[in-house]
Amino acid sequence: MIQGSNGIPITDSPTKITDWILNLCVASFYVVILFQKQATMEEIIKLDSVAKYNAIRGVPTQHPLVSVLDLSKANPLPVGRYNMGLYTVYLKEVKCGDLKYGRNLYDYQEGTLVFIAPGQVLGVEPKVKTFTPKGWSLVFHPELIRGTSLGKHIQDYSFFSYKVNEALHLSDKERQLVLDCFAKIEYELEHAIDKHSKMLIASNIELFLNYCIRFYDRQFITRDNAHKGVLEKLELLLDDYFSSDKPLTEGLPAVAWCAAKLNLSSNYFGDLVKKETGISAQEYIQSKVIDIAKEKIFDASKSVSEVAYELGFKYPQHFSRLFKQKVGLTPNEYRSAQSF
Repeated sequence: MIQGSNGIPITDSPTKITDWILNLCVASFYVVILFQKQATMEEIIKLDSVAKYNAIRGVPTQHPLVSVLDLSKANPLPVGRYNMGLYTVYLKEVKCGDLKYGRNLYDYQEGTLVFIAPGQVLGVEPKVKTFTPKGWSLVFHPELIRGTSLGKHIQDYSFFSYKVNEALHLSDKERQLVLDCFAKIEYELEHAIDKHSKMLIASNIELFLNYCIRFYDRQFITRDNAHKGVLEKLELLLDDYFSSDKPLTEGLPAVAWCAAKLNLSSNYFGDLVKKETGISAQEYIQSKVIDIAKEKIFDASKSVSEVAYELGFKYPQHFSRLFKQKVGLTPNEYRSAQSF
């Protein structure tokens, strides 16, 4: 029996490491993770309870609101599209198969975690070959964390809204920590439900997610090649935007628009900018707007309102308020101060 570093059993499979380094995604499948609004009109199966998820996987339900599955002992998801009403985490450890997001294939490397939030749609499409799926999954219903510390700030775990190609890649030590967390949750599920169960399970899930925040911070640093040039590309993107007539026709560039142009999810883009600059993506864009505004204000032939409209503000007073907030002077005060 394999044990985590704390001695808690992880699985009943043989003790050889090669038997329990698992594979979430089978070479026989492409997995598509989309937001619900991107779903087609084809029938979508709603998986809104742990019991339904376990039933389709062919495993018994130990707790009505949470489940930890060794996917080597579970049935693969049948071909189809599933609206996930659960928080779902997949751990995959052996290189095999691809993930597909929209039209883009993503090489699902070993030691990878993918996070799915309620409301997202997961699609399984058949391939020619069929292999036994292996890996781990953690699923929990939103009701499990209602009223807990985790429930109060679940939105802070922004990686639940990352794209598939922004998955978390784990080191060996990080993978062991993840397995230890899963083992602790599994340990609680093997005991009869009592008044402590909800708190202990939610606390262990929260511990796991907090580790994932740390791991993503490490990934932002260590995967420099993947992230290299994002800020430079953002600068060019904003320069092109403000040198065109788009501000007049489309308004100020939004974080979501910038992220989409850089082929990143809004949350991942925001977290990356925050990690690199220390400020939010919104604040970064606003700083760029103010820098351009300072140049435009030097043109005495233009009124402050004209400058505001050229930058994409719908109402000049909103521009003046932001300018005063960032610079400490109103646009007119700034113009007067620079004239001396």
